[in-house]
Amino acid sequence: MFTSRRFRCRSILCAGIVAAFVLAPSIGLAPGAAAQSPAGGASTRAVTSPYRPNRFAGRAGQYYRLVWGVDSLAVRWAESGEIIKFTYQVLDPDKAKTLNDKKYEPSLMDPRAGVKLLVPSLEKVGKLRQSSTPQVGKSYWMAFSNKGRLVKRGDRVDVVIGSFRAQGLVVE
Repeated sequence: MFTSRRFRCRSILCAGIVAAFVLAPSIGLAPGAAAQSPAGGASTRAVTSPYRPNRFAGRAGQYYRLVWGVDSLAVRWAESGEIIKFTYQVLDPDKAKTLNDKKYEPSLMDPRAGVKLLVPSLEKVGKLRQSSTPQVGKSYWMAFSNKGRLVKRGDRVDVVIGSFRAQGLVVE
């Protein structure tokens, strides 16, 4: 009689565990289960990661500071994705002259999408980039046309200006 009671307790316990695993996802209690809206349909909440990809490794940052005299390199999605904006801060104007030189045509390449974006030239405004003499501590920018929105947030891109090449920058 003692063994049958133990057997019944184990059976009830196992049945409860199995029921919890089977029923929990359908009522939204399990992690990863779809949240239900009041109307009964699944909500459209996006699951986002709390982690942000690194712009580039620590040694790459040192390289850009020492060799090119620039810091705070960033590539951002702007104007609903129609424009990709590349920004940088000048630390050494002599080393950073290449980035602001008008004779070099900047390009942004996305190997994943297989595209090469260029800086557009507007009739009355000219090229969408700054080409003045660089000064210490000032930030400069240039805008690349992303017609068709082929370059997406999170993509790793390369920016090429003359002999300057910044590889693996993450589009924010």
